[in-house]
Amino acid sequence: MKRFWDDAAAAPEAGGGYAVLLDGRPVRLPGGAALAVATLPLAEAIAEEWSRAGGAKGGEMGFGDVPLTRLVGTAQERIGPDPVPTIAAIAKYGETDLLCYRAEDSRLAAEQAAQWGPLLDWSALHLDAPLRITTGLMPVPQDARALAALRRAVAAQAPVALSALGVLVPAFGSLVLGLAVARGRLAAEAAHELSILDERFQERFWGVDPHAAARRERTGAEIALAARLLALAGAG
Repeated sequence: MKRFWDDAAAAPEAGGGYAVLLDGRPVRLPGGAALAVATLPLAEAIAEEWSRAGGAKGGEMGFGDVPLTRLVGTAQERIGPDPVPTIAAIAKYGETDLLCYRAEDSRLAAEQAAQWGPLLDWSALHLDAPLRITTGLMPVPQDARALAALRRAVAAQAPVALSALGVLVPAFGSLVLGLAVARGRLAAEAAHELSILDERFQERFWGVDPHAAARRERTGAEIALAARLLALAGAG
């Protein structure tokens, strides 16, 4: 669409929270509601997106130019009114968490144990969710109490954090890594590196695959955006 505004700015709302105004009028989501966020840093970051989008009045812009707006819009319009489906979809990753599957190659398995083990210990101690470990790719059934604890940890997140987790958890292939980022236990970049431990190991022997490297870069950008949302919302 064409940019129709000159200025974008964050503004406090009478009932609390913040809006983003385009020439004094609120940004509206596809469903028609005015965008509203809980923290000033997040509102200012969204306003900055809209300030850059399209370059100047009359310029062309798309929603790819306002990625924070998209994630916040998902939280406000889709997750907030009924978070249960999102919670269930995210929590399901606990059934096949990446960190529970160890390689048959003893060298890689040793690296996985050393680097993934502390996060599984954290899950057991801080989330009350001890998870079973297996070798190979065959699914290992997890204890129902551990899965219930992971679901509670997901359900405790606000809609904006759930929107971010909806990006992080699939990107990592790990609910534990996603929750570790959301709870401030682990930086998003470090979690990304842990999630591609196998790829990095193989690259030491076979070299870098340009297609895999490009995919990692794209995924890394998505992860960085979700982590930025958590930080701006005060959730990470």
